[in-house]
Amino acid sequence: MIVFGWAVFLASRSLGQGLLLTLEHIAHFLGTRGAPAAMGNSCICRDDRGAEDSVDTQQQQAENNAVPTADMRSQPRDPVRPPRRGRGPHEPRRKKQNVDGLVLDTLAVIRTLVDNDQEPPYSMITLHEMAETDEGWLDVVQSLIRVIPLEDPLGPAVITLLLDECPLPTKDALQKLTEILNLNGEVACQDSGHPAKHRNTSAVLGCLAEKLAGPASIGLLSPGILEYLLQCLKLQSHPTVMLFALIALEKFAQTSENKLTISESSISDRLVTLESWADDHDYLKRQVGFCAQWSLDNLFLKEGRQLTYEKVDLNSIRAMLNSNDVSEYLKISPHGLEARCDASSFESVRCTFCVDAGVWYYEVTVVTSGVMQIGWATRDSKFLNHEGYGIGDDEYSCAYDGCRQLIWYNARSKPHLHPCWKEGDTVGFLLDLNEKQMIFFLNGNQLPPEKQVFSSTVSGFFAAASFMSYQQCEFNFGAKPFKYPPSMKFSTFNDYAFLTAEEKIILPRHRRLALLKQVSIRENCCSLCCDEVADTQLKPCGHSDLCMDCALQLETCPLCRKEIVSRVRQISHIS
Repeated sequence: MIVFGWAVFLASRSLGQGLLLTLEHIAHFLGTRGAPAAMGNSCICRDDRGAEDSVDTQQQQAENNAVPTADMRSQPRDPVRPPRRGRGPHEPRRKKQNVDGLVLDTLAVIRTLVDNDQEPPYSMITLHEMAETDEGWLDVVQSLIRVIPLEDPLGPAVITLLLDECPLPTKDALQKLTEILNLNGEVACQDSGHPAKHRNTSAVLGCLAEKLAGPASIGLLSPGILEYLLQCLKLQSHPTVMLFALIALEKFAQTSENKLTISESSISDRLVTLESWADDHDYLKRQVGFCAQWSLDNLFLKEGRQLTYEKVDLNSIRAMLNSNDVSEYLKISPHGLEARCDASSFESVRCTFCVDAGVWYYEVTVVTSGVMQIGWATRDSKFLNHEGYGIGDDEYSCAYDGCRQLIWYNARSKPHLHPCWKEGDTVGFLLDLNEKQMIFFLNGNQLPPEKQVFSSTVSGFFAAASFMSYQQCEFNFGAKPFKYPPSMKFSTFNDYAFLTAEEKIILPRHRRLALLKQVSIRENCCSLCCDEVADTQLKPCGHSDLCMDCALQLETCPLCRKEIVSRVRQISHIS
């Protein structure tokens, strides 16, 4: 389970002042709760710790790295606790430590956090306290750029986590950072043999651009930084540097003035070259190609270029990912079979086809090896991206997690025996509604059947997936041959589903917005679906801007958040 409760948490934060993390908030971003201590990832160690800090740090590390028991892993979700500030009465005074060591300690321990009642990592608390001053914040940012290793799959996510939870930087701190980094096109060409620095710099810039949307983001995108990011997109750069430079530019473009500035830099000419990598056999290049194509279709339009959805061949596709019930943060390919998340929220998506009986199978190709929860969900499943509810986080869904080697059901996890998945692996998903069981496969190697979900539901199943930041995978619902088909007889979505030509189209954002502007909305329409008449009043709050169909799907009022006890159709609205 991954929890991303940013909406509530960040709303309580005052400008320029951060709050210490609880373990829940760490889990919100990284999805580490429920993960076993051994993750198949090597520990990153350091040897430059000050002697005066060794006793306290070792004691804290021993507590943080305690191996969880099976009971701990299966604990259900607890309510979000308010952030704790300061140190407890029995805690040792935190001494100023080597910031690089603290960053590496956080990166190493973040995989092992499993208990929601456990305090945050000592290293993270200390980094947060340091970042409460301009000088400390600058030290933390420079350390993130300097020491996060290129090969660590959680590196970019930890950069985003630490920066997002540090206090908002002051204008002076931002100015000082730009002076220290002194970025320009020439800097991007330097140290080409050490791409970690440039990857981390781009990740930092992207996080700041998203966090400081508006005038502060405009001020951050100086001519030198823009030149630096554009230079990182050149073919001589390492693909991961290109990827995160492009993601940073996308996040800067969330501010309209920045979007105009970037578009005027002829970025689309560079992206046209990179989009040819979308089908590359190198999975890192494939990510670059996917993002380049998405940016050309949605953000940085090129005059004369045909949008991808207008030329993609969809004749053989009868089932795809449903682009109509996901948030704007999830990127879905024009053929509807590949999805990617670059947001800090936990984005979910499901297939357009639903099954009620029989035996069904689909496959997923892993493009990135990080945290994704993929499996089966039903009509009753609830996906809340900012609150962190995804596949396997309720009693109506079950998911396979190949990064942390877990099976998720009803917000509880249990370890499985497959090795950690890696780029290019194929995960198979078999749903046997006759025997009421689900079977998960990794490259043809199957796990024992899972049957828990059938105690709550037996029909209405969709293929579905949830994504952590910077994750991507491709689905095969039967439009092409499977790599590892199971031995038993099964059906495929593509053989039985049907989509009209119009339903297959996944419109870019600007085209979708243009269509919405043309829609005429009646004055008395439902405020949620904007289709049916608002004829229903909620009790006890009395709000009445909904139709009965929408009201029946809610448990709390969307306006005041009060629990809905009953729904009353207002007769005066019935024609």
